[in-house]
Amino acid sequence: MKIASWNVNSLNVRQPHLEEWLKMRQPDVVCLQETKLEDHKFPDDALLELGYRSAFVGQKTYNGVAILARHKIDDVLTDVPDFADEQRRVIAATVNGVRIINLYVVNGQDVGTDKYEYKLRWLEAVTRWIADEKAKHGKVVVNGDFNIAPDDRDVHDPETWNDSHILTSAAERGALQRLLDLGFHDAFRLKHDDAGVFSWWDYRAAAYRRNLGLRIDLNLVSDALRDVVTDAGIDREPRDWERPSDHAPAWVDLAL
Repeated sequence: MKIASWNVNSLNVRQPHLEEWLKMRQPDVVCLQETKLEDHKFPDDALLELGYRSAFVGQKTYNGVAILARHKIDDVLTDVPDFADEQRRVIAATVNGVRIINLYVVNGQDVGTDKYEYKLRWLEAVTRWIADEKAKHGKVVVNGDFNIAPDDRDVHDPETWNDSHILTSAAERGALQRLLDLGFHDAFRLKHDDAGVFSWWDYRAAAYRRNLGLRIDLNLVSDALRDVVTDAGIDREPRDWERPSDHAPAWVDLAL
């Protein structure tokens, strides 16, 4: 079972890329972030023609998440319990017995800002929710754009991207660790120790060409799935296409 996560940074713009990539790679499940589409504009009919069912929740201009699957999608949730939030950042569903939780984590702007404090509160609420989901389902994959680089191997310049910088601050990494401590594992790190493998590159300063990136798109597998991870990686090819998203798909293969 191949599961992928991709921040498409506007599905309206990137739909041709998504359709081409689905034909090329044929993953079983794809989680999308930043679809930036109201629900009535989601291209579910076009995706169904390619063999993918869709569950989605979106809003105009910002945020928006979706789960695409080649199999039936059950038990869809689109809100974090006990956390009032109008931003459409989460969606969960069950596919082939695996609970899929797709997150578009808050960016946080800068350390110390109101948006940063909101990010930490949001992560705390999401972690409580995921703990409940894991207790209910056992086999869980939490993936998405985490807007957190787990450690120094996941940034191009650790001196700049340090404990006081947004996306790498001690508090953000601590929040990610608390999620992992529930019994989750970074699928990429189960198979690879490499530094310098990234999933996001700024559009500015020729960052992609110079490989000045971060690995902030993650697939986390629960204890029940750890031993069936056969491989995981980042598919850089779509980042080379014309008018690309600034993110590349992150994927994990499970022997299910």
